[in-house]
Amino acid sequence: MFRTAVRNVLAHKARLLMTVLAVMLGVAFVCGTLVFTDTIGEAFKNKSAKSFDKVSVAIQSTNSYAEPFDTGQQAKQDPVLTDRLLKRIEDLPGAESATGTISGFTALADKDGKLVGQGWGSSGANYYPGAGGEDYRYSFTDGRAPKAADEIAIDSRTAERTGYKTGDTARVSTDGPVMKQKITGVFDTDDGSVAAGGSLVLFDNATAHKVLGTGGEYHEITVQAAPGTSDAALKTAAEKILPKDTEVTTGKVLADEQAAQIADQTKQFGQVLLYFAGIALFVGVFIIANTFTMLVAQRTKELALLRAVGASRRQVTRSVLLEALIVGLVASVTGFVLGLGIAVGMRSGLGAFGASLPDGPLVIAPSTGVYALLVGVIVTMLAAWLPGRRAAKIPPVAAMNSVHATPTTRSLVVRNSIGSAITALGTALLFNGASGSGNTYLAGGALSILIGVIVLTPLLSRPVIAAAAPLLHRFGVSGKLARQNAVRNPRRTAATAAALMIGLTLITAMTVLATSMQGAINKMAVGSLKSDYTVSMANFTPLSPDVRKKLDTLPDVETSSPLRTAYGEADGVATEISGVDPESIDDLLGLEFSSGSFDGLTGNGALVDQRTADRKNLKAGDSFPFRFEDGKTTTLKVAGVYEGNDMIQGLFVPTPVVDKHLDKVTDRQVLVKMKGGASDAAEETLVKALGGNPAIEVKDKQATSDEIGKQINLVLNMLYGLLAMAVLIAVLGVVNTLAMSVFERKHEIGMLRAIGLDRAKVKRMVRLESVVISLFGAVLGIGLGIFLAWAAGTSIAKSVSTYAMTIPFDRIAVFLVLAGLVGVLAALWPARRAAKLNALEAIKAE
Repeated sequence: MFRTAVRNVLAHKARLLMTVLAVMLGVAFVCGTLVFTDTIGEAFKNKSAKSFDKVSVAIQSTNSYAEPFDTGQQAKQDPVLTDRLLKRIEDLPGAESATGTISGFTALADKDGKLVGQGWGSSGANYYPGAGGEDYRYSFTDGRAPKAADEIAIDSRTAERTGYKTGDTARVSTDGPVMKQKITGVFDTDDGSVAAGGSLVLFDNATAHKVLGTGGEYHEITVQAAPGTSDAALKTAAEKILPKDTEVTTGKVLADEQAAQIADQTKQFGQVLLYFAGIALFVGVFIIANTFTMLVAQRTKELALLRAVGASRRQVTRSVLLEALIVGLVASVTGFVLGLGIAVGMRSGLGAFGASLPDGPLVIAPSTGVYALLVGVIVTMLAAWLPGRRAAKIPPVAAMNSVHATPTTRSLVVRNSIGSAITALGTALLFNGASGSGNTYLAGGALSILIGVIVLTPLLSRPVIAAAAPLLHRFGVSGKLARQNAVRNPRRTAATAAALMIGLTLITAMTVLATSMQGAINKMAVGSLKSDYTVSMANFTPLSPDVRKKLDTLPDVETSSPLRTAYGEADGVATEISGVDPESIDDLLGLEFSSGSFDGLTGNGALVDQRTADRKNLKAGDSFPFRFEDGKTTTLKVAGVYEGNDMIQGLFVPTPVVDKHLDKVTDRQVLVKMKGGASDAAEETLVKALGGNPAIEVKDKQATSDEIGKQINLVLNMLYGLLAMAVLIAVLGVVNTLAMSVFERKHEIGMLRAIGLDRAKVKRMVRLESVVISLFGAVLGIGLGIFLAWAAGTSIAKSVSTYAMTIPFDRIAVFLVLAGLVGVLAALWPARRAAKLNALEAIKAE
């Protein structure tokens, strides 16, 4: 039976090509993911370890001055990591050098005056020259380090994308006015935020203390041990002279912690990629099962003869599984090699998008090769088991009488009954999850429905394809034959269409959810804000109250109000409370009140969001205690209860109520309404009034919505790319099914040619059959995707009040057109092959 299996594989190698490709692509995705994550994980680990080469001991303060992005709303203690302490640490026996580190938000403007990068990644630091006059953390590629208050240095990536070079003047801001600084040098750095697209500006040490507001304190002191001194010994020596409000850690511990963190992040990223690789392999199962089903059907007489000469059912099944084993081995080996190329391509692709990945060789773990073999072989053999078992169950006499044995009515009834039960179970779980039972029920229900619909696809194929009959009949005989061929073997059609259906189900569901979320964000921005602009710091740190005062002096500003945020507890529950201008807030916020209004927002009056009101059973006119972070309690009177959302929530009170509980009065945002509404000129007026400060963002409602929308679209496009492998495998499935179907119907095609069907019509028949199968899968996938998106949306709507399902009909139409195009392209080779058949030779074929 082994020799028979090998002979069959060699005899049908062309027909098994698409199966090999499908398994190969799935295995390549898995291997590429494993190699890529192992490679970047090892590279980051090595780079991380290198960054700690000169760190034997690291010392940090537990005081608030040690926080790089201090909000200024907590009482600060006396500085601990001072120059005096740094000098004592440098003089420790066994210490070769010590470096003080300062870091904080620093906004750098490009040549157009815009903030470079994103606020979260805009940082500044000190250049601390050691004994040799250099800071080991930075390697200059051009110029020199800053030495005066009006000098800075920038990282090489920022210099590349802004066009700045040594000698240029750039505008910089931290938490104050704009400074015009001379760029004295460009340097390379291992800073992670720079690698992720941020920017890093270096000041000389004295200037960094001043502009980054450290109060004379370093955020960290790192010490390098002298030769012959161990890290542990240096740590012990340092502990003896350090004050109590410090933490001391060895460089090895820090390196190990960072390595563990990198490994965890890499693992999470790899798991996401493996989920999509699993989807691609799941789609490949349908191609494998279809291929072996058709091969077995075409060899029914051969298998019957084997049974007649003494082969048992088990041996027949085993021979089919041996064929699958050979196919799986070939696909796994080639997939493993292709996976190495994918890993290299993924690394280059991320680099092309601006992600900084450290250099390092490919890391190919022995387990990766084992996984490749196991995945490819097991998936192939599992998919081929059912066709092999089905072939072995056909009696020899019945098999000899029919080359193309069709499924029995009983088997289809059993299949439809099982599919209906699975779908019903999934629907029940889905509705249970949508009603609030949890995401586990939603996920389980969605998976069950998907499996149930796959099982029911043969039943659904006839009515859905029949609905396309009027369109197909316009193509004459070719259209009628295409429709009949598509429904002739519902299992085959179902397996081919299901592969495409899975990919389109996921793509459609994600598209509908992303579009609906974008609509919800637009409603929040447009519905909740009546102001034309919001003014805030680019990194979301506090804004000076002087900003509002300066804006109020502009003749174009109609009204404004600060959002002065504090925190506290209402009935033991942490709650955000914002101070606003009671005279103008009515013109700046669009709140929907269930009781009360803005009118009562005086004295200790408060606007309360509905969630807080429901929790405390409050309504307009009621009073309740609120405990601020400073420990003091104030009794607030409910002026109104409003419907909150993710952008506007918590309590609103007059600014004097909040001010007396803040150590330092700062604003989170300033809401501004212009006399002429929002416009480019109005925005320019605000920007100029604030000195063109890159640290301050001026955004209208649409800009706020677009910023979040870009993030949603970025994630959506990444998911499209990851699902492209599954769709490609589905296309191979259509090609494979049509090619084998043409071979199977060689005699029939010869007869059609003999009675007058020309080559052009034969091509059209095959193409139309391909388009019908592709569109059948697309219709099922899109319909199921919309349904699953609706179910997931009901859960989202419970936490996002403005969420409403939105179906992007333009994108849905594109999906349908692409599915039709897939059908046309997939039929090119099979249609050409069918048209080239010699009519006389085809008629003689069995």
